[in-house]
This record gives sequence, structure tokens and C-alpha cells, in this order.
Amino acid sequence: MQRIRVLVVDDHRIFAESLAAALAVEQDVDVAAAGSGPAALRAVERAAADGRRFDVLLIDADLGGAPPEAVEASAPEPGDTPAAAGGLALVSRVHAHHPDTRTVVLAERDDPRRAAAALQAGASGWVAKDSSLSRLLQVVRGVLRGETHLPPALLTGVLRELTASRRHRSESERLVETLTPREHEVLRCMVAGLGRKAVAERLYLSPHTVRTHMQNVLGKLGVHSTLAAVALARRAGVGPVDLEHVTT
Repeated sequence: MQRIRVLVVDDHRIFAESLAAALAVEQDVDVAAAGSGPAALRAVERAAADGRRFDVLLIDADLGGAPPEAVEASAPEPGDTPAAAGGLALVSRVHAHHPDTRTVVLAERDDPRRAAAALQAGASGWVAKDSSLSRLLQVVRGVLRGETHLPPALLTGVLRELTASRRHRSESERLVETLTPREHEVLRCMVAGLGRKAVAERLYLSPHTVRTHMQNVLGKLGVHSTLAAVALARRAGVGPVDLEHVTT
């Protein structure tokens, strides 16, 4: 009998331990619990290194109290610090670095916008925390077969959100195309989390010139902050610069 390795990730200790104990009763389930995003990432990395990767992560949507907007601006790159990993940001990181591990989001309430964001981040399911154990096991086994699970009441709203997101992506791509090659390079540095001084050193420009480029980028993208510019860039598919190599 092939066993399913599950990691419950929730910062409410009683809930995490209770759910883990309930799942452990199943003969084909091995389960562990983590109380934060960083702890979960460490557990996932250790398991992968030992050749005993987790099959499914059950992740609290409100892990660490991270706002939904954090997912849009998060950059799940190898150099990222996991300290601020909230629920959906954790989904994104796991999907980026451990694509064979399925993630299911556990939510206190149905929210089409956040459920759509979870799917876009790489989740395979969205389940209410008060679902029955049999329902949760059905979802766990289903996502391992490649299925995507959503509550029926959320389907219409999630489809609407995903359609709107595609429209936003098209608009974001159009705005990014208005940037000059240098502005595009500056934007990629912003996506990588580099500040003005670091961008100047990397591109061999003066801080004043970088400031001007950044202002031009914000203006052309129609946003008022670096965070908003990074979120728009992510929607448009703009990735970060490679921090391992220096531009020459």
C-alpha cells in the first residue's frame, strides 16, 4: 500500500494538531504539522533532501495573517527569504520549487477572489476548514490524481475572477511593452527586490539616473508605488534579474 505524506500548515496549534491526529488514523496517511510558513518550508526541504517528499500540503489561507495582496507582489525565487511566507505566498513558493507536491488551501470562509488567487499561485484545491474528514480525504486523494477541487458554490465566482485576471494580464502586458529596454531592465531589478542604490551599482548608473528611470516606470505603468509596479510586472510575466550574474 502506497502511503500519502501530508503536512498540515497552520499557526493555530490546536487546529493543526487535531487535524493531523484525525488524518493519522487513516492507514495510508503519514502526517506531520508545521506552525508557520518558514517551518513548513524547512520541513519540505528536509523531506525532499531525504528522498521522502511530502505529497500534499494542507495550508491555512490566513497563515501568519498575510494579506491577499502579498501573493501578487511575492517573488518565489530561490533567493527569497521565507520569513514572511503567508498562506498563499507559501503555496506559490512550494509550487515554484517543489512542483510535484500538491497544495490545498484550508479556509475559514469561501472567498472567490482569494480562491482564484490560490489557484493562480499553484494550489490544487480550496476547502473549508469545517469540512468533514471524509471530504478532506477525498480532496487529498483527488489532487494526487491531478484533480482540482473547489466548493460548488465558488465555481461561478472563481471563473469570473480568473477571466478578469486574464484581462488584467493583457492590460499589464500592454503597459510593460511601453517601457524602453533600460526601463524594462530597471523594472526587472525592482521585481528582484533591489533598491535604488543596488540598481545603480548593478547597471553602472548614478542613483539620480536610476531614480528618474524608476519614476518613468511608475508613470508608464500608471501606478504610484514600487510594490504596485512589481505586482503589475508579475501579472505581465516579467521575472526578476538573475542576481547570480552581474550585468556587463
